[in-house]
Amino acid sequence: MSEVVEVVPAVMDGERLDRFVALMTGLSRSVVSEMIAAGGVCCDGETMAVGRVRLVEGQTVAVDLATAPVAGLPQPDPNITIDVVHVDDHIIVVDKAPGVVVHPGAGHPDATLVNGLLHAFPEIVDVGQAERPGIVHRLDAGSSGLLVVARTAEAYEVLIEQFADHSAGRRYRALVWGTPTSPHGVIDAPIGRSRRDPTRMAVAADGRPSRTRYRVVEHFDEPAQLAVLECSLETGRTHQIRVHLSSIGHPLVGDPVYGQRRPVLTMTRPFLHAEHLELRHPGTGEVVEFHSPLPTDLREMLARCARRRDDPLDDPAQGMTEGH
Repeated sequence: MSEVVEVVPAVMDGERLDRFVALMTGLSRSVVSEMIAAGGVCCDGETMAVGRVRLVEGQTVAVDLATAPVAGLPQPDPNITIDVVHVDDHIIVVDKAPGVVVHPGAGHPDATLVNGLLHAFPEIVDVGQAERPGIVHRLDAGSSGLLVVARTAEAYEVLIEQFADHSAGRRYRALVWGTPTSPHGVIDAPIGRSRRDPTRMAVAADGRPSRTRYRVVEHFDEPAQLAVLECSLETGRTHQIRVHLSSIGHPLVGDPVYGQRRPVLTMTRPFLHAEHLELRHPGTGEVVEFHSPLPTDLREMLARCARRRDDPLDDPAQGMTEGH
């Protein structure tokens, strides 16, 4: 489970191997250089000796994360506040605050959720990948909400499998510009590196298959035409909800990257909250569910919104949750 594999997209044709690996892993160029020197990076099955090699579209790059230098491993930090929703011998469920990075990476060497977890639960140090112990899925730094962490190696393998086969359910609450034409639907569009900016993601023909299901919960006329959506992930790509909603012309309010240059309406981060998590417990095999209410900043944003009296979503039939 320590290997990461990615096919070189058209936008990265001609890019240096070390920069591409840094982008795909979130590791620094210096760390990547050490991994290459240790034989941890392969291109089309061949172990690469130097990072200055230029890549060609369609090549397959495989990175063995176990070759990352030990000196870069995260350390316990008692100053990181963790909101624990549930804990038992197998899993830890936390409610991540906005602005907190999940694990160390390029530009964020410390002060992450992982650093706080290592202080509160030091036993996870040997669970999963050394540079992100216990982590089986992620949330963007600006997003808030539920995240499950594996407490044992056995739980890690079970959870990784659930997120890989999409049997673990995740539901998000989002506030977007405008209102989708259909009250519910599925955005089925592949996501890959942006051709204009390889540090961003975008809907791309050569991207990885990606599906986001949405349902309109409510919409507003003030302070602008806005809608609250309930979004469920059928895949788990980087920035998936943000990219998909922007691609259909309804970007998240407050999104500085995929917001299509719209006002942020006093938001200091994207309006996206992981409100519901459902999974098969790795210890008991039973399906367990967790829920997180909207944090204060998002509730305050909604309190400033108003909708017209003849809103069709007042009809109870429109408020029924679509089966997933």
